[in-house]
Amino acid sequence: MPHVERGMAVGLFGGSFNPPHEGHLLVAEIALRRLRLDQLWWMVTPGNPLKGADGRLPLPERIALSEALARDPRIRVTAFEQALGQSYTERTLRHVLARNRGVRFVWIMGADNLRDFHKWQHWRRIADALPIAVVDRPGATLAFLSSKMARTFARARIDEDDADTLAARKPPAWTFIHGPRSTLSSTELRARSKRGG
Repeated sequence: MPHVERGMAVGLFGGSFNPPHEGHLLVAEIALRRLRLDQLWWMVTPGNPLKGADGRLPLPERIALSEALARDPRIRVTAFEQALGQSYTERTLRHVLARNRGVRFVWIMGADNLRDFHKWQHWRRIADALPIAVVDRPGATLAFLSSKMARTFARARIDEDDADTLAARKPPAWTFIHGPRSTLSSTELRARSKRGG
């Protein structure tokens, strides 16, 4: 786990990053700026229970590609979940929070993940454990209005103009951040690679 100090605001940006691309970097940069984060942990997961292993690049390769892409010194590429031997976000977050008392963490995710967030194991516990920032992605702008998570935690939503206060808020608290969007997706990049360009 990267080193942090008490009082820091740290974004947790987890994903398969298979492969990482400019769209991921854009989400990370928007989160750093709009949430006023001291650090952002780019957490490369060993696997995703909601996705198959077919076509998944080896973890060391995904880490190396992420490090090459994320050059901002505030972004710390890490794959500590592998050492934990688990792939469920809620368990990982419990581990992170228990070992970093006094650090203000925010879960970061692209809006494309919001549609299926309620399928994540113990998704309500995640929302109750730390604030969540959802960053707009192409084709997903309206997903937050109809998603189960958005409806369940509607009263906990804060205006994006107050996004810089999110890390200091007691969960559940979340916001939807609009901004520049990249049309790149890992799925499309994998499909292009299979087609040979």
